Amino acid sequence: MEIRSLGYRTDLAILALEGSQVTDQGDHLVIRTPGNPDYWWGNFLLLRDLKPGSGAGWLVSFTAEFPGARHVALGLDETDADSVDPSELAGMTLERNAVMTAAAVHAPPQPNTEAVIRTLTGDADWRQSFELAAALYAGEPGGDTGFLAAQLKAKRALTEAGHAAWFGAFLDGTLVAQLGLVRGIEGLARYQSVETHPAARRRGLAGTLVWQAGAAAIAAGTRTLVMVADPDEVAIRVYRAVGFTETEAQLSFIRRPVE
Repeated sequence: MEIRSLGYRTDLAILALEGSQVTDQGDHLVIRTPGNPDYWWGNFLLLRDLKPGSGAGWLVSFTAEFPGARHVALGLDETDADSVDPSELAGMTLERNAVMTAAAVHAPPQPNTEAVIRTLTGDADWRQSFELAAALYAGEPGGDTGFLAAQLKAKRALTEAGHAAWFGAFLDGTLVAQLGLVRGIEGLARYQSVETHPAARRRGLAGTLVWQAGAAAIAAGTRTLVMVADPDEVAIRVYRAVGFTETEAQLSFIRRPVE
């Protein structure tokens, strides 16, 4: 199955680098991450399209592929946000994210000049990375420490294999913001997990990190930077402010586990 969506194309390239399994079934892909079965978007079906009346059949297909899953996750290889009828999958949430691209980035209107911006290296940095994520997602879906530990292991392995770099903003030696940038995907570099500690927000840290990480990737030969963002969240304005523009939509249906 040829993937049209830039968002999913880069998602799957990263998942493959992390060791996830992708099986082509012709009209859909089955993506599995055996090492992290609670990772919704590492264990899902990517559908070529969602034809009228096909929703119930796709739910059956998901259950057959992931009989022990507590979630249901279906990605759609569509790029038009208005092309999908949410009623096809009653009881699931249709999510529409913005796929953003930039061939160059520039400083945000108010760049942070206090933080030390550098890549994460060594056990102490990665421990702080885990602690930052745990502080952000405590009590939320995906905030389980086992899940976060599996995510940390995957992103550190990507970094140490040379496929990615994780950048951090440090204030007085403490990691207060971070993001990942996975490179070498058809001349693209895809941002991952732009995160800022709640106590350090509104200080220009995210915009400064996105700018400096992107500039480093372009200097190293990346042609296009890719970011996926929620169009209703404040963060999308940060990305626009450093040079990103919306290119297409990324569409998915999710049913979260019942706690």
